[in-house]
Amino acid sequence: MTNPGSSILTALGAGSGINFAQLAENLSEASFGVKRETIEDRTARLEAQISAASVLRSSLTSLAGALGDRIRAGDVAPRASISNPDIAQVQIPPGTAPSGSYELEVEQLADAQTLVLGSFASAQDNVGEGTLRIRFGMVSAANFSEDTQQSALDIEVLAGDTPGDVASKIGEASGGALRAYVANGTGGAQLVIKGRDGEANGFTLEDTGGGSLAALAWSPASDAGELRSTARDAIFSFDTVAMRSAGNSVSGLPEGITLDLSATNIGSPATIAFSQNTAAITGVMSDFTAALNDIVALVNGTADGSDTSLASDPGARELRRDLARLTSEIVLPGAPADAPSRLSDLGLSLNRDGSFRLDSERLAQTLADDPQGAAAMFTTGPTGIFATIDRFARNNTSSGDPGSLGGSLARLQAQVERNDERLTRIAEQQDNLRDRLTRDLAAAESRIASSQSTLDFIRQQFEISDD
Repeated sequence: MTNPGSSILTALGAGSGINFAQLAENLSEASFGVKRETIEDRTARLEAQISAASVLRSSLTSLAGALGDRIRAGDVAPRASISNPDIAQVQIPPGTAPSGSYELEVEQLADAQTLVLGSFASAQDNVGEGTLRIRFGMVSAANFSEDTQQSALDIEVLAGDTPGDVASKIGEASGGALRAYVANGTGGAQLVIKGRDGEANGFTLEDTGGGSLAALAWSPASDAGELRSTARDAIFSFDTVAMRSAGNSVSGLPEGITLDLSATNIGSPATIAFSQNTAAITGVMSDFTAALNDIVALVNGTADGSDTSLASDPGARELRRDLARLTSEIVLPGAPADAPSRLSDLGLSLNRDGSFRLDSERLAQTLADDPQGAAAMFTTGPTGIFATIDRFARNNTSSGDPGSLGGSLARLQAQVERNDERLTRIAEQQDNLRDRLTRDLAAAESRIASSQSTLDFIRQQFEISDD
């Protein structure tokens, strides 16, 4: 936008020989330039500190997340083995350390009931009209024992409904308890209905409308080959103790063991055994130590005494103190007195310069003396290495704690915002001063021009009288 005073000065020309427009600009800049540059320099240092603090915060969060991912993935869990892997897969939860061995003999796998009903010429045929009632329970030979804990389903079949329509209604009404679809085979379009594993999840279909849906009705007493598989439980022995499960995925076993049964082995029990994964623990501790040293390097890299360092920042100082205490931190408060419970028990040691090293001999001794105790430290529960590092990261990155790195970051960002506001006010004040000076100097230029004109007139009059 063109300043009116500046335009006047330009129009009048240099009557006084002085560029008043430039003079106004220079005076306003001299009044506020130093203050503005001081704030801009301060903002640049703050932004460098924010960048350093943000990298540290991200590194702390990433360390906790990566450690949790490896523990949840079972990287350091004891290894389970089974003498006949065709029988089952064996899993153990993170943080547990099963020992010894168990025997597993599978007599029967769990299965679901499957019915193949009707034989329609086309999938677009009308199946009838009425209500199809589905009851759940145990099917045994020609008998059915209803499970009254499971509510019966009433499927309303409308005139014009096709087998596909009925299949959709069954799936929707059962909430996943039944899966139904239409199979177009050599015998025409047939309605296939499958239930869930477990003997209590068998089912019957009753035509309550007086015969209109007879092609879809079924009971074990009237079965004429529609029943293709019967719902049943898994039956097995675990260390000779007879057990049942509605599904082939079995939990609730000793030491948190879970099984995925896949075949029977009647008369030939399989042996389940466990071995501690000491090599994986050593690998994780080595990676963990390296990650901690990366964080130490970041802290030390910002503490070099330069204007952009965090050397005097309270959050960075608290982080250094927490890092120094880490090796002696008790991560398993409830561990027996002679069991490993500190990170130092796993070989984490602190150097004089604040960096970390992995004491391989100390770690090897712990793994040799108490491999189960060492494995128990790697859990995703409320105690253990992950919980300790997760809490360490959260405490140091919380923006609600003014003494933490997160609090420092919030404070630095607030200072940048205040500096931005100051710069905005300075720019407005400088513009106002420049405009006022321009107007005042324009008036002065006008008066000088007028005086110069009067002086020229008088000089001309004297020259005329001399002539």
